[in-house]
Amino acid sequence: MHSLIIHMPGSTNRAANVEHLLFSLPEAQVVEAVNGRDVVARNAISLRPGDLHAPSYPFRLSPGEVGCFLSHRRCWQRIVDSDWAYALIVEDDLALDPSLWADALALIESHADAESFIRLPTKRREVAAVQIAQQGDSKLFLPKVIGLQTVAQVVGRAAATRLLAATAILDRPVDSFLQMHWIHGQRIQTILPNGVSEQTEALGGSTIQNRKSGSKISREFKRALYRSQISSRPQKT
Repeated sequence: MHSLIIHMPGSTNRAANVEHLLFSLPEAQVVEAVNGRDVVARNAISLRPGDLHAPSYPFRLSPGEVGCFLSHRRCWQRIVDSDWAYALIVEDDLALDPSLWADALALIESHADAESFIRLPTKRREVAAVQIAQQGDSKLFLPKVIGLQTVAQVVGRAAATRLLAATAILDRPVDSFLQMHWIHGQRIQTILPNGVSEQTEALGGSTIQNRKSGSKISREFKRALYRSQISSRPQKT
């Protein structure tokens, strides 16, 4: 299995962690993160204000979110161009618990293929619609509602092709888009527990800067309404 580490070269606080990941992950290489601010300034990508798909996304994409989405698209394209069956895509603030990671890796190696998209989330919030396999304490399952965050995931070649075709225009963050299985048509699985965590604050904070508009109460109301709309369309077995 190949591993792709998304990293912005100027993020010096994360350089040591990237070196550690290059040593720790199977057949790892760095993929340069996309500078979303530059892309937005040049109008180099088609963007919509949250209204491309239903339900509408209630917040405008920040340049950092654009860069994050395009960085994942760059990795999906690398998988397709390299003709790999699948690859592990991680962000540069990833940390691993070796004991749990070993079981998660065993599940990946025995079940991943070109059609796969397997999430390795940091938070244990997803509820299984059906369990597929188990290795030690780690379980591979189809979640009813796909969770957020993209710190680590396994993406197959066919899945990458499918997602690239569905994302020529962006209107919401990559993790929010991935929740919309009825739009992209990709079956998304999860492994929990998996030994994955993130070191965002320890490594200098998030590289995605969100510009917040409106009151906190208004933002939370919009966020809760949107999440309820997503939850009303669970993945089915």
